[in-house]
Amino acid sequence: METAMNQTAQKLHEVAQSSLDGAEANTLTFPESVKMIAAAGFNGYLVDYRSGTRTYHHSNGEVFTFQGPVYPPVEAFDVEIVKGAIKEAQLLVPGYTYQGFCRKVAERGGTAGYLVSIVGKRVLYFGVNGETHTEYFPGTGRKAN
Repeated sequence: METAMNQTAQKLHEVAQSSLDGAEANTLTFPESVKMIAAAGFNGYLVDYRSGTRTYHHSNGEVFTFQGPVYPPVEAFDVEIVKGAIKEAQLLVPGYTYQGFCRKVAERGGTAGYLVSIVGKRVLYFGVNGETHTEYFPGTGRKAN
């Protein structure tokens, strides 16, 4: 039984790692990544720019944390910079990279991290002082605030 559990955990770890690797290599778009992890039963993930971590949460309680680059956020949260970076990502503007997105929202927009809720179909961006911006997944009928 324990071997089956370890195999399941290993497969889930591989899915989460593939999602991260795809974002970092710019081979997976955000919708593709979300679709992949949702199909494996993940309900979301948290990116913390200050610690450089990305933590995936599975519906069975499994948690997988990966270390990545640190992007020190500026103190002031600028929602217009954050919204602009999101729009560039959605449109895949020429020259777009995930690393560039992270630098822009953290180092210029003051984002300390973001929480992706697959069930809630939204991403919550947050600043170091508790400011937030909610971006609903395209096609959900909800507007960002």
